[in-house]
Amino acid sequence: MGLLIIDGHEIEADQNRTVLEAAVELGIEIPTLCTYRGLTPYGACRVCVVETIWKGKSRLHPACTYPAWEGEVRTDSEMVRKARRFVVELMLAEAPDAVEIRDLAAKLGIEGTPFRTPEDRSDNRCIMCGLCVRMCRDVVGAGALAFRGRGDNRAIATPYAEKSEVCIACGACEFICPTDAIDLGLITDLTPRPLASEFDTRLVSRSSIYLPFPQAVPAVPVLDDEHCLKKTLGTCGVCEKVCGPDAIDYEMEEREEPLQVGTVVVATGFDEFDPCLKPELGYASYENVITGLEMERICSASGPTTGEIVIAGKKPKDVVFIQCVGSRDETVGNEYCSRVCCMFTAKQAHLVKEKIPDANVTVFYMDIRAFGKGFEEFYDRVRKEGVIYRRGSVSEIYKRKDRLVVRGEDTLEGEPLDVEADLVVLAAGLVPREGTGRLANALKLCCSQDNFLMEAHPKLRPVDTASEGIYLAGCCQGPKDIPDTVAQAKAAASSAIIPMSKGTVTVEALSCSIDEDLCAGCRICISVCPYGALTLDEEKDVSSCNEALCKGCGTCAAACPSGTISMAHFSSDQLLAQVVALMGGSDGGR
Repeated sequence: MGLLIIDGHEIEADQNRTVLEAAVELGIEIPTLCTYRGLTPYGACRVCVVETIWKGKSRLHPACTYPAWEGEVRTDSEMVRKARRFVVELMLAEAPDAVEIRDLAAKLGIEGTPFRTPEDRSDNRCIMCGLCVRMCRDVVGAGALAFRGRGDNRAIATPYAEKSEVCIACGACEFICPTDAIDLGLITDLTPRPLASEFDTRLVSRSSIYLPFPQAVPAVPVLDDEHCLKKTLGTCGVCEKVCGPDAIDYEMEEREEPLQVGTVVVATGFDEFDPCLKPELGYASYENVITGLEMERICSASGPTTGEIVIAGKKPKDVVFIQCVGSRDETVGNEYCSRVCCMFTAKQAHLVKEKIPDANVTVFYMDIRAFGKGFEEFYDRVRKEGVIYRRGSVSEIYKRKDRLVVRGEDTLEGEPLDVEADLVVLAAGLVPREGTGRLANALKLCCSQDNFLMEAHPKLRPVDTASEGIYLAGCCQGPKDIPDTVAQAKAAASSAIIPMSKGTVTVEALSCSIDEDLCAGCRICISVCPYGALTLDEEKDVSSCNEALCKGCGTCAAACPSGTISMAHFSSDQLLAQVVALMGGSDGGR
């Protein structure tokens, strides 16, 4: 096998791959608009033309379809530049509004096109690359799109130019089109169902194989079995074709694995309060009413708008923040303070003033609780930047023409007021994670009145639970900010390491004692034990106690109908003796 020389770089010739693939391996960039990994090369756009020299003869070939035979290839010769310039000028005439074509023209130094744009194609974007046809036919397996006509009349359309009955509205054609020429509404009557990105608070879509969030550990994409075309319809499989390490395995299924552990750290986090439970705030009705978490993603440089604050394509001029949405509110059953809302609202208000200096920012609040280190100073700084704080509650949000109106009350001035806004941000509070109750039952943990998990003691044992070896970290125990969460996580990890390092654990002697001669095996004590310390001895048909699990709470003793259960250090005689000793008398001759 001979050598292929591409722009002076040698590589082993291999007719089973294309010149484009060989150039990519050498790090040589060849522009193309019709090639996609996983699809058969088509050579439609002709932007990837290269000059091939064999036995003194020079010819132009598309790099995406020409085999990597031995010889010489030039990717940036004068002949190639003229050919690409001609092709791009034709594309500019055919698809003048395509951003990708204009960007490619700018790279080649092309400012315009000498060819006339047909009047009936002034808004055309299709460059006939055929990516959508190949994707729909070869990958999805639907075949809803095809080429029709010849010459100037050649176009991509559905059969008989009518709505397709085989289209499944998967959106693959829209996704792969390099010039955004596909309108799915012209192909099918089905409503496309894009997959919303959970990490980006459903503001943008994601694919069926995706990385859950940046810095995920492990940094491995996950496959959405419910929406993957390979898993549901047996088609596609592009991710497997393009994966270099062959890491895709469609046969893998979820499985449960039992683990032997010594200690458990519960760190289930929290859920954001659902603003739809406060319909008067219009979250479900108006697209420019968003939550604080959505605002956080919009302001982030890695977010859907790369940090630019844009709502419905426009920068807001009047922004209103509403605090305590779902917190300190008896009407929704959350009487507690979520602690973080005051400061993340101040931070986001600061970001709005930083990114849009002339914006008018108003914050409706009940009380400002800037309790942390440097919090009060930051709150003062935000007010000096021009953010207006109005103490009062908001009764409703409605629309007046094209603008939102926030109706509230200024309790300091004692008068109602209406504030117009382009954007309203709801500082939604923190609520226990869904499934916290089931987890508490499984681990025999207690919940406090606010439904968060309860610690053993709020001051002396803030990360411990009543169940030995189980510790709490983060917002599963209650609302808290990042510094407090980190501190508690370190404390929980340290507490969990201590019994693990010892190898053995000393338990309290306060446990129940069961008189097997009196036990009737009614199982009442087993059902009421909050720690699962009682089980039934099948051979003797009596209850037995696991002293390592028993906490000596006395629930079983109180529930036992035959009085067969007694508590160590708390028997009737012991309690009576303590009472007598306290009264300074005798036991009355008992």
